[in-house]
Amino acid sequence: MEAQTTDRTQALAVLRARRDAKAKPHLKQYAPVWMVQEDAILEDDSIRFSVVFFHPMYSWVTRRYRFDAYNDVLYYLGEMLLDEDKALEFESMEPYISAEAINTLDSYGG
Repeated sequence: MEAQTTDRTQALAVLRARRDAKAKPHLKQYAPVWMVQEDAILEDDSIRFSVVFFHPMYSWVTRRYRFDAYNDVLYYLGEMLLDEDKALEFESMEPYISAEAINTLDSYGG
């Protein structure tokens, strides 16, 4: 049982590292970015996650993604506007991608 737990822990660490290699370059334009949900599906070599950030056109949003490690593809699953009061709750958390200040001037808005 302990070996199985270790295998799952290692598989999750690899999956997260591969996800981060794909997601962070895309999301860094919106930094700071907070990861607010993460669901690993090890049987499918995938991980679903949600992030919160300040979007240059829409204000605060929560955006959902799915990373497929087998195909090395990051899928965009949609976004929803987020109430500013709710967004400010996440600012007390450690960001997934940090920045000294919100600066979306160089983001492409996608």
